[in-house]
Amino acid sequence: MPARNPKDRLIVALDMESLAQAEALLDRLQGVVGAWKIGSQLFTASGPMAVELVQKRGGAVFLDLKFHDIPNTVAGAVREATRMRVLMLNVHASGGSAMLRAAAEAARQAAREFNVAKPLCLAVTVLTSLDRACLQRELNVPLSVEGHALHLAKLAKDAGLDGSVSAPQEIRAIRNALGREWVIVTPGVRPAGSEAGDQARVATPEAAIRAGADYLVVGRPITAAPDPKAAATAILEAMAKA
Repeated sequence: MPARNPKDRLIVALDMESLAQAEALLDRLQGVVGAWKIGSQLFTASGPMAVELVQKRGGAVFLDLKFHDIPNTVAGAVREATRMRVLMLNVHASGGSAMLRAAAEAARQAAREFNVAKPLCLAVTVLTSLDRACLQRELNVPLSVEGHALHLAKLAKDAGLDGSVSAPQEIRAIRNALGREWVIVTPGVRPAGSEAGDQARVATPEAAIRAGADYLVVGRPITAAPDPKAAATAILEAMAKA
């Protein structure tokens, strides 16, 4: 089941260049935040050491590498991520049913093999940087963003995944269609007054929680803030009120 404590439902993105930068932020937010996202930038720079850095401080890891390849390759990557004892990982739902099933089965088998908790396997539906015009004009997808995200989330559930990474605008439709047990992790979260940056579909923490998100992923509004601890605390308070 998803965490209920706001501290464990807020995932801070460690999107930075080095372990030293990540360590400095971890130290500043020690005891305030319980979960951390390690994405392509930090993992490419530092590899599994980044995961170990978070775990040694008692933090949970969302390994945000968005695996998208042939089924056998994705299965191997999921196996190694499971070995690292991450809380959750993700794959692109657009990789298709066979790839999604391979990911789900690899996580189950690896958890048994390594005697660890099975990570939550999440499907990336539509990136929060995309809008309807881009989806239709560049990717030739005739559906609305919400319609396409819901289609991919259903595909992932049928393949045995645990949840989806879904933008704020798609939360309600996915929650209503896939039920309470489906885990929804929501990026594109911006406190009121924050810049959207390269995110096309955003919402406040309160709105995302009220819509039904289980976890919120927040990066720059915390990591680029003059006082990251104060910024994280304000978001946690907003989540608790929601």
